[in-house]
Amino acid sequence: MVMPGEGQMFGRVVKLVGGDNIIVKCTDGKVRTCRIRGKIKRRMWIRDNDLVLIAPWDFQSDKADIIWRYISAHAEKIKADGHLAGLNE
Repeated sequence: MVMPGEGQMFGRVVKLVGGDNIIVKCTDGKVRTCRIRGKIKRRMWIRDNDLVLIAPWDFQSDKADIIWRYISAHAEKIKADGHLAGLNE
């Protein structure tokens, strides 16, 4: 299971905007416009309310890249371990 590294955090998908853009609420309390990286764009379908791993951009704090989407079993384990304290679910 992929866990956040340096400069990465969990987020919950709020809304699919279109194209490869998604609105995500992050564990730090901010809402960011995220872009699906090309590497996972063709391999994973991302839906509303999915748990994702994001990497915020250094030069624009309100934007980020989606690195990974967790399946429901992994999302439940992460929630049970208490890693989603910043997300109001």
